[in-house]
Amino acid sequence: MADHTPDEPADGHGARHGWDPFGSQSGPSGAPPFGPGRLVRAPRPARGPFVRTAAIGLVLTLVAGVVLLTALTSAFDRTQGGEVAVVRNGGPLDNHKIRQVIQPASGLTWTGLWSSSHKYPAQQRFYTITADASRGERSGVDVENVPTEDGVEVGVEATIYFNLTTDEKQLRAFDDAYGTRKYRGLDGSYRFPWGDDEGWSDFLDQIVRPVISNDLREEIGSFRCSELQASCALVQNSGASATAPQPGQQSNLNIAKIQDSINASLAKDLESTLGGPYIVGVRFNLAKITLPKELQDAINKAQAAFAAVTEAQARVAQAKADADANAQRQRGYASCPACATIDTLKAIPPNVTTFAPGSGFAITPPPPK
Repeated sequence: MADHTPDEPADGHGARHGWDPFGSQSGPSGAPPFGPGRLVRAPRPARGPFVRTAAIGLVLTLVAGVVLLTALTSAFDRTQGGEVAVVRNGGPLDNHKIRQVIQPASGLTWTGLWSSSHKYPAQQRFYTITADASRGERSGVDVENVPTEDGVEVGVEATIYFNLTTDEKQLRAFDDAYGTRKYRGLDGSYRFPWGDDEGWSDFLDQIVRPVISNDLREEIGSFRCSELQASCALVQNSGASATAPQPGQQSNLNIAKIQDSINASLAKDLESTLGGPYIVGVRFNLAKITLPKELQDAINKAQAAFAAVTEAQARVAQAKADADANAQRQRGYASCPACATIDTLKAIPPNVTTFAPGSGFAITPPPPK
């Protein structure tokens, strides 16, 4: 018998029901829905909307947590030994002004949420201008061609060593002026000067290279070709007859003068052009000066001709010396006929068995034993 009280009747399955004193529900056998003493089942709460709301809230919480964790992780930064960073504010509600400068080889540093770091090279860098396609800053042959005072287009190969300043005030100004725009590379792509070597090379090629070219043009243009390459005198028109140039005559000294002049002016010109002392420790090394291929071919032919003339002059001098030696030898034989005979015998080849210089006279060595 089911355990229940008269106030809480049970159905045949033992389920308990609430007591409806007004009999508002129908009975189990189809009794009228109204009447005293009818039993009704307690209504269950609706769970569908509540579950959906809880699930959506959980997903939003997880997404917010991931975003916050990512933001917190990216809010720290550090620099390597060879780089310096200029940090700018970020985020949807923040400005984009410079927040701080992180010096080379720093520890983990708080940079703020959604900030960006512009990392520049802090160690010594170099810019190479050369005909060697594997060494220059530009792909392929990269020679600076500038005219001399007499209009000869010469090629200059050089290397410029320098550093980017690490002074915080100057770095802030440099990033404002040059770190907020992109520069076009030789491949047609546009890059910022920070972040990778390609972008930095594009910046040097577009901003620094023209200053170097201008200084080279000014210095090379104050010398004649023959003052930089002595062999130019072989093929240039002049009132005097051409003579073979002396190797290295004044040309090395003039090249050294050009190098010293550029070292004295390049740093100042870079500061004036860029708007501040951003490039420091500038050192210019002039490797060599080359001539156009056509001019060099003409010089090679002229040098070959001078070599042939020198060779012929040497043969004439040798013949004259031989004649003088023979004349002196004849005078000696005239005073010593026996000496002439002795020299004649010494001159007999070893394969001659009989020597007969005249009639009635012959020399035959004894047969070998």
